[in-house]
This record gives sequence, C-alpha cells and structure tokens, in this order.
Amino acid sequence: MSIGASLFLIAVGAILRYAVTWHPGDIKLDTAGLILMIVGIIGLLVSLMWMFWPTDRRRAPPAPPP
Repeated sequence: MSIGASLFLIAVGAILRYAVTWHPGDIKLDTAGLILMIVGIIGLLVSLMWMFWPTDRRRAPPAPPP
C-alpha cells in the first residue's frame, strides 16, 4: 500500500467516524470509519518502514554493460 492510499484511507475513515451523521440500519459507520483509519495507519507505518529501511550499501554497484 502506498503512502497516498494510506492517507486516503485515514481521511475517509475520519470522515465516516466524525463527520457523517446519517445512521443506516445495517452498518455502523463509526465502526467502519475506525477500521479504515486503523488499516490506513498500519499501511502508512509499513510504507514508511519500507521506504526508510536501511539497505546494505556495501555492495559493489553493478558493472556497466559491455
């Protein structure tokens, strides 16, 4: 999941959790919003860890093609 997708999930979850006042009979929008925010935060953390995880920089660069 990319950083943009994670931020989108967090934003949609926050809107469902805090801004929507309509209450349908079959689904709790507060709970759905909370789940989306949690998934977005986990995705954001994984994306940031993947981006900033240290790599082995001691490897030699690849040889140029002949």
